[in-house]
Amino acid sequence: MLLRLPKSVSEAQECLSEGAVPIGGATLVWAAWQRDGFPDQAVSLRDVPEANVVGHETLGAAVMLNQIGDPLPEVLRRAAASVGTGAVRRTATVGGNLVGSTLRCLLPPALVLDARCTVLGARSLYETDLAEVVAKRHVLLSLHWKEPIASGYRKLSGEAGGEPPLVVATALHADDEGGRTRLRVAVRDGYEVISDSTVYDADGDPDTEQVLDALRGTEIGSLHTTAWDVIGEEVTTLMARSGGRNPRE
Repeated sequence: MLLRLPKSVSEAQECLSEGAVPIGGATLVWAAWQRDGFPDQAVSLRDVPEANVVGHETLGAAVMLNQIGDPLPEVLRRAAASVGTGAVRRTATVGGNLVGSTLRCLLPPALVLDARCTVLGARSLYETDLAEVVAKRHVLLSLHWKEPIASGYRKLSGEAGGEPPLVVATALHADDEGGRTRLRVAVRDGYEVISDSTVYDADGDPDTEQVLDALRGTEIGSLHTTAWDVIGEEVTTLMARSGGRNPRE
């Protein structure tokens, strides 16, 4: 197998047009290739600058999980720190986790940040949403979002060999309509990820129970009691941290 290491977007596109298979950190694909056979050529974005950005509101797909720290939102930092072992985090990449993994540990944080994706095609770059990237397994170049007011993340303990542990990601955003605050919640329950949002007036002392009642009227409301116990705790903590004043994290 020939591993190609382009140093620019145009070189990466040339590799894709010639049939090179994206490899990411190879923590997931290597075992499958050993079982099913290696491709003739693979391509890694680790030397492409746009895929390695760690910025205020952007994160490159080739960034390794152990590199996710300041100035990124808390929800991303805590999610990345919870993935696997230190050895895994020093190799696994953002793009591999979101697109190549069935666990998709970074997907709930990316959803509550309302992140948009820059996709690398063989002939063009374009922006799309997370749902399309995950469903069609596009080659992710980077994520972009607007800084949240505050964010949080909680991952329950799981049993070895069992289903993936429950994950609840939350974030508060200044809503574009009427100066209100939007609460976004994403939950990984087993291998399924559900996300939705609700808005509330942040002036004064927002009623957490009213916000949770509104959230129960969304797709999130279909989740089981254990998930809702965690959601309630996380939303209560997040709203208390924000104090209704829209502070920045």
